[in-house]
Amino acid sequence: MLSKKAKYGLQAIIFLAKEEKKKQGPIQIASLAKNEKIPKKFLEIILLELRKQGILHSKLGAGGGYSLGKAAEKISIGQVVRILDGPLAQVSCLSKTAYHKCDECKDEKTCEIRKIMKKVHETTTRILDRTTLADAVKGKVNF
Repeated sequence: MLSKKAKYGLQAIIFLAKEEKKKQGPIQIASLAKNEKIPKKFLEIILLELRKQGILHSKLGAGGGYSLGKAAEKISIGQVVRILDGPLAQVSCLSKTAYHKCDECKDEKTCEIRKIMKKVHETTTRILDRTTLADAVKGKVNF
């Protein structure tokens, strides 16, 4: 399940991408929080995390705020979700970045749960990694 943190993060960067297309310049947190109805303090934490990972850029002072750190075509939805929520795998034995053998599993090769979840993981990963922020702005999902 997508966390509130990831939902708010995606909502915020989609808004920033739309504003960037309009050549609005950096957007202040207060404005972004108000427009998207996201709690300001929570949004600050989310945007800082995305900035640290190069997804966003921030500018201090008058005319400052947040903007995309790279082109919307270069930012995948999967990238953002991983930054904010961690691994995409529903079970730890499928995670590439946080692998951990399931305690109750006798044999990964014959585990029926793992087989099913592997298909779910592959499909989810493919969609999220192929869909960019630019696609999301257009309402397009890439399968």
